Amino acid sequence: METRELSYFVAVAEELHFGRAAQRLGIAQPPLSRAIKQLERRLGVVLFERDSRQVTLTEAGAVFLHEGRKALDAVAASVRRTQRAGQPVRKLVLVMKPNTDGGLLGDILAAYASEPESVGVEVLMCGIGEQARLLREGQADAALLHHPFDDTSGFDVEELRVEGQVAVVPRGHRLAGRGSIRLADLAGEVLPRWPGMPADAATGPVVHEAAQLLQLIALGQTIAVLPESAGDELRSELVCVPVSDAVPIVSMLAWPERSTSRSLAAFVRVAADIAAKHRQSESTFAPVRPARSTPQS
Repeated sequence: METRELSYFVAVAEELHFGRAAQRLGIAQPPLSRAIKQLERRLGVVLFERDSRQVTLTEAGAVFLHEGRKALDAVAASVRRTQRAGQPVRKLVLVMKPNTDGGLLGDILAAYASEPESVGVEVLMCGIGEQARLLREGQADAALLHHPFDDTSGFDVEELRVEGQVAVVPRGHRLAGRGSIRLADLAGEVLPRWPGMPADAATGPVVHEAAQLLQLIALGQTIAVLPESAGDELRSELVCVPVSDAVPIVSMLAWPERSTSRSLAAFVRVAADIAAKHRQSESTFAPVRPARSTPQS
C-alpha cells in the first residue's frame, strides 16, 4: 500500500466530504473517488457510507483512520530521523518539560560528555504533554516522560526515579497547614485542565506550561496535584502538602523502539548509572525496575 493512498483516505475521513478533501489534496474529485473505491476493493471492506447528503465512516473505516494516521506519522518521523542522522554534525536531542528531571540531568550530561561514543546534546524544552508527541514525530531522539501521565507505547524506557505526589496550594488555603491529605480532601476544589483533556474533566483553566500553572495557583485560580519534586523551587507564596493515596510518579527516559544508535545507547547507560547513584544517596528515591531494553550498540 502506498502512502499516497493513505493520505487520500485520511483526508476524506477527516473532511467527510469528497469535494473538500480533493481541494485539500490539490487534486480533482473524480480521481479521488476512484482511488477510494479501489482502496476499498483491495481491502475487501467498506470504509465509507455514502448518500446524497453525507459521507460517514464505517466501523472498519474508523479503525483504518486510526491506523492510517499512525502509519503516516511513522513515515514522517522516519524521514526526520534519517535527515537528522545525515547532518554533518551529529547531536542527540532530548525533549523535556522544564524542572522535571529531579536534579539528575546536570550529572547525566556531565558524565555523558566523557563517553567515547557521546555527541553533543541539545535539550529541547516543551509544554505540558508535548514530549511524547515530539519524540514520535522524530523531532527528538529521547524524552523525559512521566507515568501515568504520558503514553509510552512504541517506546523503550529506562525508569529513573519514583516519587510521591503533593497538592500545591497557596499559603492561605484551607489545606495548607495539613501534614498530609487524601484525594478525597480535594473534592470541590478547582483543578487545572491539561491540553487535550475533555472540557468536563475539570473546572479550572487550561494550563500549557509550569510557570503559568504556578502563577494561577498563587492567584488562587486553581490548585494542582504534582510530583513531590515540584516543591524543590517553589514560589514563596505556595506550599506543598503530601497526598497519601495518590499514585506514584515514575520519571523515565524514553526512546523509539529498536533504536540502533550507539550515542543514544551510551546516553541511556549513563542516565541509568546516575539515577542509581542518586537513589543510593537519597533515601526518598524508590527502587527502580530494569528497562525493557536498551538501544543496540
